[in-house]
Amino acid sequence: MASIVSVSSYPPPYLLKQETTTEFAKELFQEDFRDIERLLKSFSNGQIEERQFAVPLDWFRQDHSLQEKNDTYIKLATMFSVEVVRQCLQSNVFLKKPVAEEEIDTIVFVSSSGMATPSIEARMMNELPFSPHTKRVPMWGLGCAGGAAGMSRAYEYCRAFPRANVLVVCVELCSLTFQRQDRTKSNLIGASLFSDGVACALVSGDESDVLGRMKMPTRPLILGSSSTLMPDSEQVMGWDVKDTGLHVVFSRDIPNIIRHWLRPNVERFLETYRLSLEQIEAFIAHPGGRKVLEAYEEALSFSDEMTEYSRDILRHHGNMSSPTVLYVLEKFMKDTRDPGQYGLMAALGPGFCSELVLMQWEAVH
Repeated sequence: MASIVSVSSYPPPYLLKQETTTEFAKELFQEDFRDIERLLKSFSNGQIEERQFAVPLDWFRQDHSLQEKNDTYIKLATMFSVEVVRQCLQSNVFLKKPVAEEEIDTIVFVSSSGMATPSIEARMMNELPFSPHTKRVPMWGLGCAGGAAGMSRAYEYCRAFPRANVLVVCVELCSLTFQRQDRTKSNLIGASLFSDGVACALVSGDESDVLGRMKMPTRPLILGSSSTLMPDSEQVMGWDVKDTGLHVVFSRDIPNIIRHWLRPNVERFLETYRLSLEQIEAFIAHPGGRKVLEAYEEALSFSDEMTEYSRDILRHHGNMSSPTVLYVLEKFMKDTRDPGQYGLMAALGPGFCSELVLMQWEAVH
């Protein structure tokens, strides 16, 4: 098993109310869609009140080349990664005393909104005093499923190396992929939903020295994980890579797919541990959008109370892709949960795929 020791989130600097982004979208798209007023309802109906972005609104009023977008991504993703890692390792909420960068054995870096070789965690390591022998595991292309997948890979590493400490760093600057000249409905819907976010989680093995520094009375243990790919579903979600950059692929069928596909997938996973859905008390769900959360509830027979934290993150941050589920996890981590409670982390992403992580809270001794 492995313990989740600390979690941090770092909102990018530019806060925009949903009303502001709605007006911007109307200004940009009104000549291209005869039913623009109907389409703009997606901005108000999505239960998003505000979002954070890495660049100011005026940045989106001009065209930018793929190189310019990607250079901006590399610069800001590195800067934001440094900040969120510092917060995670020095948290006065989750830690009695800080964890030094030199104590980290592995960094799992998750992102799908920009490209970098060397990858961002290598650039971050030049800014913080990590050991030069820290193992690097960059993960690209999992989109919204990336945060849960990163936690799974950290768990597996800690099972293999029980003394290890693994950082999962998720950075998505979705706004930098915005296409001003793309007049598809997918682009308009994406503009109503996606935002930027950064999050970090520290996962430690059962024999790690760091466990003694945990401050909360209970901690979530990771018991297991599951990855499931839906065959021949590449067009459900992802990017089309073109000369102008990354163009969003976002099928309107996603909520319907969730209603029919997710429950058997989750039940098979829980049966491995002789558990049922009724035993899950903490649902750490990636809030892909209002309709996605409603589909989760319908598919799994959960009340809206089970998605309360996910809705709160969606309301104040939008869909940040991979970091979003860690924002939700952070809210659960700040709770004092009873020992023995089971939690399920769930995120869906390109593939089309699901990533599930089973947790159980345990008293900190």
